[in-house]
Amino acid sequence: MSDTKLETQSDGAGVVEDLTFGVDEKKLVRKLDRHLIPLIMLLYTFSFLDRVNIGNARLYKMEADLGLVGNQYQIAVSILFVTYLSFEVPSNLALKPFTPSRWIAFITTAWGIVATCTGLVQNFGALVAVRLLLGAVEAGLFPGLNVYLTFFYTKHELAMRVGYLFVSAAIAGSLGGLLAYGIGHLEGAQGMNGWRWIMIIEGLPSVVLGIVTFFLLPNDAENAYFLDENEKKLMVARFRRNYGDTASAQHFSKKDMYLAFKDWKVWAFCFAQFGVDTMLYGFSTFLPTIINGLAKWTTAEVQLLTIPCYFMGAVTYMVVAWLSDRTQRRGVFVVIFGTVSVIGYGILLSDSSAAVRYFACFLIAIGLYVTVGLPLAWVPNNTPRYGKCTTANGMQLTIGNASGIMAPFIFLTAEGPRYIKGNAVSLSMVGMSTCIYAFMWFWFSRENRRRDAGQVTGQFEGMSEEELAELGDESPQYRYTI
Repeated sequence: MSDTKLETQSDGAGVVEDLTFGVDEKKLVRKLDRHLIPLIMLLYTFSFLDRVNIGNARLYKMEADLGLVGNQYQIAVSILFVTYLSFEVPSNLALKPFTPSRWIAFITTAWGIVATCTGLVQNFGALVAVRLLLGAVEAGLFPGLNVYLTFFYTKHELAMRVGYLFVSAAIAGSLGGLLAYGIGHLEGAQGMNGWRWIMIIEGLPSVVLGIVTFFLLPNDAENAYFLDENEKKLMVARFRRNYGDTASAQHFSKKDMYLAFKDWKVWAFCFAQFGVDTMLYGFSTFLPTIINGLAKWTTAEVQLLTIPCYFMGAVTYMVVAWLSDRTQRRGVFVVIFGTVSVIGYGILLSDSSAAVRYFACFLIAIGLYVTVGLPLAWVPNNTPRYGKCTTANGMQLTIGNASGIMAPFIFLTAEGPRYIKGNAVSLSMVGMSTCIYAFMWFWFSRENRRRDAGQVTGQFEGMSEEELAELGDESPQYRYTI
């Protein structure tokens, strides 16, 4: 055992000395990244691809083939979120009892089968049925992965790793356009239109990925096949540095779950997530349609023009996530980039040239993943107890994803190509969320100052240090990430 010491900050509880067990911590984190991140990114890439590829399929005779009329396409897009919302929190709570490797492998294989079958439907009713099934089985993936990352990474590393999920979403958006362009050339093969081949070919890899996940995804650090005993000991020590990360805090309890439901801060993040997710689902699903309405493009040109927008969004998020983790600040970045997206929507709404409005799509994309992604790391950063964290994160995602039901109906076919209402509603929702995040940034900063000054200690007098630590973020010794 090494005599090397680590001096670790304990968020207001003083300096603690911990043994390194002869392990270089930076190399340990890189090892975690090598073994976990590629698989996690693949999972979310295909999840997002199978969820939003209906937007690309629309350009390849889907509506005509299925006889969709009126708002039936919008209904098919939004109906997925009915079951998606219903199963998010229950799925999150099932993650530990069923173990991540089994649960995530199961839902991945299941959605792969359902997504593939989407290419075989013959009418509107069948399309709605498979979309409902797809929502039910996909519901557990993103919230599950978001919580799963907290099993391996500390609060100082989380934004970057959640960022990989959003890079995956951007990759899925770019890949979706590129794949749709290539697969679209199968138009007429075996007597099927191109949209069917898009659904079938993009769905099959998820089935294989689900099987691979069962064997390669470790349940936690203790059972990680790629860590040796000293690395596992350091993993435990890493999580003991943060104030409130006690032994009991790592286990689910109903009391902690109820605390999440009663915490106004959690609800504030939930409503803000609803606002920014309106942008996420509206922009991701309808970007091909929006670009198609800017000028007279071919279908291939539309698909290819979506790729630079997603690429810019992905690069921006990873740079910002790195800065956010390095500075341990969330609010300032969310507010700045939320404002950038608002400006983008303002330009998109203007009566400008196609080139200017296409530039607006870049501005929206630049702010999109930052304003959607960073808050999903911000909530776990400020909820050290597992039961409260997993419930709060599930609530945040459930209410946020409810916007997926609304988003298709603000981009009505009859209102194209400008989609004034859809873009105006998106602008107002992102603006609302940016204001909420600005307030939370202010509130967390003020509360930390009050706790530093000892202004919130009265009700906690007589409690031991151990009892205070068990309070998690409610303890006067806890300091919020701002």
